[in-house]
Order: sequence, then structure tokens, then C-alpha cells
Amino acid sequence: MSFGNVAESNVLKLIFNSTAWANIAENDTTAPETDLGVALHTADPGEAGTQLTNEAVYTSYSREDRTRAGTSAWTVSGTAPTQVVPAANIDFTEATGGSETETFFSIGEAANDNLILSGAIAPTIVVSTGVTPRLTTATLITLE
Repeated sequence: MSFGNVAESNVLKLIFNSTAWANIAENDTTAPETDLGVALHTADPGEAGTQLTNEAVYTSYSREDRTRAGTSAWTVSGTAPTQVVPAANIDFTEATGGSETETFFSIGEAANDNLILSGAIAPTIVVSTGVTPRLTTATLITLE
């Protein structure tokens, strides 16, 4: 089973841009999640995982939050497939120690560790002291 093309676009716009899906879903009006947390992972967190699963641990690492308000942080475009890309590069904190390879990223609720989706990073990011990991505006999130 798969989503219809319009549904794909509407689901992603609801999650990433807080855009209501007419007659189906609207953004929470009493206490909406205002940010999405972006995390790096050394292995796939999996569908049953959280943002803590295989999360990066290099010295000084922290998640990066991005707003859900409008299109300033995320660009949703196309149908079949519908894609989301960051509107600007997402730079993580520069490593001050440790060494690891980031192979996945995830998007989750910024207020907790709930995983919304995850995907592979290509090419992977080799982190060591002095490296600033970056997800670029070419980092695709796709529903097909």
C-alpha cells in the first residue's frame, strides 16, 4: 500500500511546514510542536528506534533544531515522489574530540526523542576533531 501523490505532499507539508491538510488534518492549535530536532547517527536507528538509537557521541555533539513554521527551514516540493530538503545547510557543532562516521540522520520531535523519520547520509560524514558535520540543501527526504 502506498500514499497517493497529493497525500504524500500534504503529509510532508503538515510535518515540516505546519500546513493544514484541508478536511483531513490540521496542526495542533493548543500546543503545537514548533521545532523539529535533527540528529546524526552512526548506524540506522530503525523504525522501532528513537533519536537516541545509535546517535552521534563525538565530543561537543548536539542535535540541531529547525522550525516548522512556514517554509523558512524546509522546502517541500514535487509529487511522485514528493521531496523535502533543508532550506539552508544544517551545520552541527564542530567536533572537539572523538572520531566516528555518521551514516544516518533523523528528524524527530524537538521536545523529546520521538523519531519521525530517518535516512542514510550519502556520502557519509567522517567526524574527528575540527570537523563540522553538515547536511546540505541537497539532503533529500523522499516519500514515494
